[in-house]
Amino acid sequence: MNKLFKDNKYAAIGFTAFITVCASALAIYVIFNFSTILGLIRSFLRIMSPVINGVTLAYILTPVLNFVELHWVGWLYKKTGADMTVKRKKHRRGWSILVTYGIFLGLLFLFFQLVIPQIINSIRNIIYQLPRYANNLEVFIDGLIRDNSDLEAMINEYLDMIYDEVVSFLQNTVLPQAENILKFVSLSVVMVFKTTLNVILGMIISIYLMNSKELMSGQAKKIVYALMDGKEANKFIRGVRYTHRTFIGFLSGKLVDSFIIGILCFVVISVVDIPYAILVSVIVGVTNIIPFFGPYIGAIPSTLLILMIDPLKALYFVIIILIIQQLDGNVIGPKILGDSTGLSSFWVIFAITVFGGLFGVAGWILGVPTFGVIYALVRYRINRRLRHKALPQETAPYVNVGSIEKDGSFIEYVPVKARSILEIMGIKKKHRSSKEEILEDDDVDDVVIKADADSADGEIS
Repeated sequence: MNKLFKDNKYAAIGFTAFITVCASALAIYVIFNFSTILGLIRSFLRIMSPVINGVTLAYILTPVLNFVELHWVGWLYKKTGADMTVKRKKHRRGWSILVTYGIFLGLLFLFFQLVIPQIINSIRNIIYQLPRYANNLEVFIDGLIRDNSDLEAMINEYLDMIYDEVVSFLQNTVLPQAENILKFVSLSVVMVFKTTLNVILGMIISIYLMNSKELMSGQAKKIVYALMDGKEANKFIRGVRYTHRTFIGFLSGKLVDSFIIGILCFVVISVVDIPYAILVSVIVGVTNIIPFFGPYIGAIPSTLLILMIDPLKALYFVIIILIIQQLDGNVIGPKILGDSTGLSSFWVIFAITVFGGLFGVAGWILGVPTFGVIYALVRYRINRRLRHKALPQETAPYVNVGSIEKDGSFIEYVPVKARSILEIMGIKKKHRSSKEEILEDDDVDDVVIKADADSADGEIS
């Protein structure tokens, strides 16, 4: 095929035109049938959900499996002095998977046995005590605004607006949808059964994946080297390794960090005797998985809950959360996560905002490592082009650069004072000294000052 295109340029042109027409027709079909295609994709993902669950679970548990196989089960095999034959390696992998799943299921059991009942009791107690908590909050607000009539009027107006919106929501949304809600509740048993079945199938698939992870990796590399040039294949595999390190480092580190923050929060607020310690700690720990905004997302509803019960303890809780988050941001987080993504604070906020807007909660959690990979790829391409041009790859030399000469020398950029309104309007003439030449543009108010080696004055060029 390649020889045909080299020998006959018309064949190459015709083939290119054919591909272009097919791509255009496909794009038009996708645009006008987007909802249908989106429905097909959702149906496909629903069918593939056990496989997706299995791959996700295997990916998350693989670091635990590697640790267990190397340091626990592997240590026992080394201590016995047994030769690592193929059969013994299979036995070691089997025991390692068994221990890994034992840890995973044990943590789930403890969570559902110890934490979930406490959370349910806390929520039930909140529902029963809600009128009293609302009254406490009303008394507290009345005490704050008693001597300020303007503030009282504003808060009352705001509360009335919220009340009207809640009533409108109940009348116009909840009641008309009551029949659909009943249907949803009646189908919940079937949904729970399907979800449980998908989870079980996902666990079975994850066991097979973890058991043959080296074989799967080898097959994937074989496909890459078969389809791509050797040099490009090496770059692709290095990129996949970097992506894996970024994702697994960020996700595992964030899970460990959030677990530590949840435990630390529970211990401290239990000592201070803040109500609903387990519920609040779970909220703080789970939302801490979301970078940057997570602590605030968890702290705001928890503070409002405690505020209805005891305003003074709500203040204590806010102070505790601020201290814990400072400890997490400056000590715990950097120790566990390190520089796993290589992103500054601005790009972290940018990634959370964009990916969160596109994909919701999953975008909040996975947006940062995903953008970290994209950022690393762009940085690699930029540095590669700079290296080919014999220019520095560090950012510092470009901070104050005004221009770069053909010989590679940097001319410093120095801003000058803005011209007056009269000069901009052309009413006042521009003066030029004998030792200065000003080259100005209608849209640029800055010049580049180049030092004159023969004079103490600057020559403006």
